[in-house]
This record gives sequence, C-alpha cells and structure tokens, in this order.
Amino acid sequence: MATQIHPDGYAGERQIMVASQLRGRGIRDQRVLDAMARVPRHEFVADEYREQAYEDHPIPIGEGQTVSQPYIVAVTLDALSLQPSFKVLEIGTGSGYQTALLAELCREVYSVERHAPLARNAEATLARLGYNNVSVIVGDGSQGLPAMAPFDAIVVSAAAPQIPTPLFEQLREGARMVIPVGPPQAQELQLVWKQDGRPTVQSLDGCRFVLLIGGQGYSSSSW
Repeated sequence: MATQIHPDGYAGERQIMVASQLRGRGIRDQRVLDAMARVPRHEFVADEYREQAYEDHPIPIGEGQTVSQPYIVAVTLDALSLQPSFKVLEIGTGSGYQTALLAELCREVYSVERHAPLARNAEATLARLGYNNVSVIVGDGSQGLPAMAPFDAIVVSAAAPQIPTPLFEQLREGARMVIPVGPPQAQELQLVWKQDGRPTVQSLDGCRFVLLIGGQGYSSSSW
C-alpha cells in the first residue's frame, strides 16, 4: 500500500539518506529506495531525536530497544525481494518504522511486539499516518503467528541464537526470511530461503541487534 505522506521539512534529508547511505552502498531495489524516500522516519522517534532521524545509526525508542540504522533496514528489505501481493510477518515492531516500509511494499503486514507500550505507540503512529494494512500484536515473536501462516516473507528485528523453528515453518515454500543470528555481542544478518522444506542460508552482513526474547530466542536473563 503506497501511502501519500504529507510534505514535511525532512524530504531533502530523506533524499540525501537514500542517495548516500542506501544507493551509494549498493541497495538496488527501486521499490525499497522509493519507499524509504517517502516514509517519514522522524515520525517514529521521540522529539529529542528528530534531528538525528536520517543519520546512519540506530536511535533509542524506549524499553531498551532501538530503531535500526537506515542501511540495515534497507539491506533487509532488499534481500527479501518483496512483492505488492505479499503477506508478511515482522517480528519486533519497535517504533513501527520498518512496519510502515513493509506496508508500503506489501499487501498485508502482521507485526508482533513483546513490549505492549511500544506496540501501542507504533500502532497509533501507523494509524495517524494512514497505514491500514497493518496488524500489530503483542506477544512472543519467537513463536511467530501460526494462525495467519503461511507468510510470503518474514523479517526479524532482534537477534536469535539460531533460526527459530516455528518461524521457518511459517514460511511459504520458496519464501524468504531475514534474521540476525548469533551471540548477544555480535551477529550475522542471514537470508534464509525455504527450498523443498529445508533452509538455505546466505550471510548478508555483520550486525548487532537487541536480543529476541522468548521461547525460541534468548531468555530475559541474557540481557
């Protein structure tokens, strides 16, 4: 769903972000680039961080969580080869910024967030900006959302010790998932294909995410 964003004072900064941080570093999916030039990232961060919204680094959003740097978001979306007809599962709604991008690129988005205050805030921001093809659910994202499976793509915005079996099982055959996998200190962003019911894994980049807490992730004592 391509939403028309009202003009704001940050359009120029978004264009610079796309040109220098994304296209200039190898992001080629034009739909992803166009969506990131439209979606107002500054609406998804606190007022005190608005002037940093289009800089190349993560930004705190509360509850010990962050919104990822634009480049990592773009790498993730680029690798998924998203299509307008897709039904997508996002694990870790956070501020809702990546959720909005997914809503721009796909037909239907389900997003699971562990922290109820973040889920409520993201839901309110997304509604205010006109995204009506998104459902935000509070729950254990490591278990996925079996009631709505299978999904055409899954994106995980928190690091798991290994690929969670329930998430892989909820992929449609031939579909893709992007997930950071590894120990708490540093991870590898992985692209996972479901081929003949089995995972094929490709490394995308080194990264460091907050941890995926839940039955198929890390325990809360890992923090």
